[in-house]
Amino acid sequence: FQEAFEEGGALHGKKVYLFGCTEPQLVPYQGQNHVMNVPAIVAIVSPFPPSDKMGINSVQRETEEIVPMKQMKMDWVPYIPMENRDTEVLRLKSQVYILSCTQRRAALRHLKIDRLKKFEYCLPYFYHPLKEDEFEQSTEVQIVFPAEDKPVLCEFDWELDELEEFTDNLIKDEALSEGQKDEFKEFVKSKVRESKKANREAREARKRAREELSADARAAFENMKFYKFYPKKTDDSPDVSSVKSPFINRYYGKAHEVL
Repeated sequence: FQEAFEEGGALHGKKVYLFGCTEPQLVPYQGQNHVMNVPAIVAIVSPFPPSDKMGINSVQRETEEIVPMKQMKMDWVPYIPMENRDTEVLRLKSQVYILSCTQRRAALRHLKIDRLKKFEYCLPYFYHPLKEDEFEQSTEVQIVFPAEDKPVLCEFDWELDELEEFTDNLIKDEALSEGQKDEFKEFVKSKVRESKKANREAREARKRAREELSADARAAFENMKFYKFYPKKTDDSPDVSSVKSPFINRYYGKAHEVL
């Protein structure tokens, strides 16, 4: 990873914003396959911070939240190597910032459960005003219906699925009772309306954002690059080359280059 900052490297002399992530992968190691959380570092080359927001979402949460980083005690802070600090900074010749938690360690130990869950489900958020988000145009809605025995968890596609048939199949599979059929259908219809409204508002917001962009900002977004770095194999660590993926998260999409 450090080689990327050396002369001739992809990040040399650039303004770079970094954040880390992990991915559960099946990795071969010492003759066996193991499920491991493989770490990766995402580097964004940009003249300004790529975002000042975090996205909070999970399968368990019915709604997605986009919140300011500062609300989650997160911020882009200058990267200063701990070892050989003075010489390393001089040698780096790049402006490097890392996404860091600014919450005091002592306070982290006393977070309430709801607050802790938000930290578990938050992801670095990115909004590209020049590119249409595939999720904005999705015709699928996540359904979490509070049925009598246990919640009905499913996805409904308003273009591909016919609601009456979809509901009858759930009843046939005993995931839904006949008595809740009408209530379920109304619930799905309301979720579809909400999703269509959100898609429409997102398209309008993107259009406004494009119109308000300065020439410099437009050029910056057009030239912004995402790099994703995986650990290199060593004698005491596995080879993860077979599980490398360009996917970063649902907001950033895919990296331009995986290293």
